[in-house]
Amino acid sequence: MTAALEVVFWLTVALLVYAQLGYPVVLAALSRVRRPRPGEEPVPVEVELPSVSLVVAAHNEEEVIAEKVADALSQDYPRGRLEVMVCCDGATDATAERARAAGADAVLELPRGGKIRAQDAGVERARGEIVAFSDANARWSADALRRLVAAFAHPEVGYACGRVRFVTEGGTNQEGLYWRYEMWVRALESGLRSITAGNGAIYATRAESYLRVDPIMGHDLSFPFNLVKRGWRAVYVPDARATEKMVPSIEGEFQRKRRMMSHTWPILLRGGMLSPRGYGPLYTLMIVSHRVLRYLLPFLHLLALVVNVALVLLGAGTLYTVTLAAQDAFVLAALAGGVLPLRPLLVIRYYVLTVVATLLGLWDWLRRGTPAEWEAAGGTR
Repeated sequence: MTAALEVVFWLTVALLVYAQLGYPVVLAALSRVRRPRPGEEPVPVEVELPSVSLVVAAHNEEEVIAEKVADALSQDYPRGRLEVMVCCDGATDATAERARAAGADAVLELPRGGKIRAQDAGVERARGEIVAFSDANARWSADALRRLVAAFAHPEVGYACGRVRFVTEGGTNQEGLYWRYEMWVRALESGLRSITAGNGAIYATRAESYLRVDPIMGHDLSFPFNLVKRGWRAVYVPDARATEKMVPSIEGEFQRKRRMMSHTWPILLRGGMLSPRGYGPLYTLMIVSHRVLRYLLPFLHLLALVVNVALVLLGAGTLYTVTLAAQDAFVLAALAGGVLPLRPLLVIRYYVLTVVATLLGLWDWLRRGTPAEWEAAGGTR
């Protein structure tokens, strides 16, 4: 009995360490020994530029939409080959009027159906060979669109996302640290095969590779793996840069992630992510390591805690008393981070609340389903 519990405990610990640290080490090692396939080498920005439709889905974004349209129109891209579209998702404020006044080429006023359906409507009207997407509060560097679109010079690329940097004027949120780690892993995945997730601030697809998905399943997670299944590559373009305001507090980020995870679990459990058909061995490893294990973190932590307690009660040895004390100290540090704004404590608090949000997002989806519509997180506009 004790021996079996010890095996379970150390296997669980190994999976936790692998999910956070071991996986990027494996990717880095593979990157050193694997030669790029044809079409994987970097593409120069100076390629023939295709026509692009830049779609911004917006619900009650009157405070920022004019600035967003101006940001899009200021891109270093031939004006005659750029179409800026604002798709108003049931807006009840002056979003549509301000978008038109700012110079948007097309403004669609739609009934409230959620971001995905607003984007679908935009794609149906779009004239571009490439359809790019951005959030209303995201700001792009002047050359971002040109660099993002350059990725499609490779005929295998069906999806490309850029690099988003989260900015804040203070606060406790540690999302920026997480995103620096995520972008590093994403670059490794992109160089080897394809990324496993994107972001909503800056990404694009070919018009022919665009997919209509369930409105509760956002593009960020559902597009990359679905396009890989259809024979496309999904790549990361770090030189295509955008910035976006982050939620000021860790507690606000917790609420945002809980909402996001209520959209993630349907993709994982019924959206086709778990089916390896069309992946290939390397991409299967990426999906399991970066996505499945990440979403299983709360269950792995709970299992490690329960088995550790059982081993202590069974008198398995001093080592297990130490590991239980370490787990308790980690939780206490997360609680202390709510009182003492010290960076190490805040990082631990961010991690713990993110893991809890993953579990509660599953609970929310199972208990009441997930609505397609949502409101922007406070402090991000």
